[in-house]
Amino acid sequence: MLRPVIKIIPPWVILFLIVFLSDGVMADEGDFNRLEMSFKNFLTCELTRLEATDHFNGQPLKITMIDMFDVQNESDLKIITGAVGCFAGDKFLTLYAAVGIKTILDKEQVAYYVIRDKDFSILATELFKFPYKERCKWTQYWIDVQ
Repeated sequence: MLRPVIKIIPPWVILFLIVFLSDGVMADEGDFNRLEMSFKNFLTCELTRLEATDHFNGQPLKITMIDMFDVQNESDLKIITGAVGCFAGDKFLTLYAAVGIKTILDKEQVAYYVIRDKDFSILATELFKFPYKERCKWTQYWIDVQ
């Protein structure tokens, strides 16, 4: 049944559909990779800066893993959540982070940031309680090679 349909459709149409559909998938993958890289770089910067002693009581910190869980859009806010595995001194910690991203003048920047030692579900209303004074830029280490 399919063979007559395939004979009717010219090969250039099939090639166009394959290229068109795969380009959309690649764009989504590129956006995901950019978000993931920015998330990892932001958390690394934020947790290893000199004044970041709140969670570690001044002990040396070694990050072993950063994992991005989810991306949610609420109004004009993009909420990215994830976890960080790290050693503080000789103790292993899992920290859970939420970052609120706003686009201002076509540039993404961190507007809100919270990190806790217990897992939590985050909403924009809760995240608003934690405004971020820019110390680590969201796109500081991301280079778009396109």
